[in-house]
Amino acid sequence: MGKTYWEAFKEAGISRREFLKFATYITGLMGLAPSMVPEVVHALETKERVPVIWLHGLECTGCTESFIRSNAPYATDLLLNVISLEYDETVPAASGILYEENGKLVRAGLVGHLDKVVEEYKGRYILIYEGGVPLGNDGRYCIVAGRPYKEDVVELAHHAMALIAVGTCASWGGIQAAKPNPTNSVDVTKLVKKPVIRIPGCPPIPEVITGTILHLALFGVPPVDDQGRPKQFFGNRIHDTCYRRPFFNAGQFVEKPDDDASKKGWCLYKIGCRGPTTYASCGNLRWFGGISYPIQSGAPCIGCADKNFWDNDPFFERLKGIVTPNVEVNADKVGVAAAAVTAGALAAHAVVAGIRHANKKDDEH
Repeated sequence: MGKTYWEAFKEAGISRREFLKFATYITGLMGLAPSMVPEVVHALETKERVPVIWLHGLECTGCTESFIRSNAPYATDLLLNVISLEYDETVPAASGILYEENGKLVRAGLVGHLDKVVEEYKGRYILIYEGGVPLGNDGRYCIVAGRPYKEDVVELAHHAMALIAVGTCASWGGIQAAKPNPTNSVDVTKLVKKPVIRIPGCPPIPEVITGTILHLALFGVPPVDDQGRPKQFFGNRIHDTCYRRPFFNAGQFVEKPDDDASKKGWCLYKIGCRGPTTYASCGNLRWFGGISYPIQSGAPCIGCADKNFWDNDPFFERLKGIVTPNVEVNADKVGVAAAAVTAGALAAHAVVAGIRHANKKDDEH
């Protein structure tokens, strides 16, 4: 600790040119205007790296799997040059006895690295956590190193300067909270009354995770909506940026998986796509360097960034209450209809012209 971001970059052998390119890129990633680039550069040059503690609760670890695949910036750049990751139970630098000495053995009366971090940076570290917090059976459904997860996350949350809930499980209890919720899984806000930055998704897009961490480390809490989600990543519906939107507007829909319409890439709304109601960045950021996302792969969105999506309407059933355009489904039918209208108009014109001509003859006589 004690190093600025720029100092960490220099020690890693990164040139000034690459540093400025990095600053320019993350400015856009954080949803800031191009005019903010000088301020981002100044922050990187003057601010010390922020200590981070990363915990894992009742989850599948898919959010970390997503995070380590970030390529803008690379997760390695974020971990080694931007933040100071002091503790993480999934990707620790040490293992075995050394790892336990870095934290959990304190529960047996020893002082470990994690406890030193908490003591030294009390009120200044970021707590990132994945997974729900099971309260059932006194928290015994999630035990980490012999201690219920709920005790660790509550204790560390109290002393953190900011909390980031990564994934839908951390944000709202997760899949394990689905009815009847046998483990009584909840999110941390049920136990700690502090603001939380939520990054929902199952899993979230890697760049959404890194972008949020960057904004918090450099400029503090980003603008969030009423659910605590960063507006730059959750300000639009997937429907608004979906490349299949023109087919929706044209009334061209897939009726069942693997029909001819699906092979043509038509809109997936009728087979249950939640894009019209789900706020996320899937349509513009996509996954793994912008390669693809579920809708692009032919699967309807299941709304995994929505609260309690697991207990909402059944997957693959058409959403109710969405107004769809009443448009002909293909150009041939549109052409036939247009031709019929034109023929009708010509016939009407001929009748009117005939009547006028007959009336004119009667007037002459």
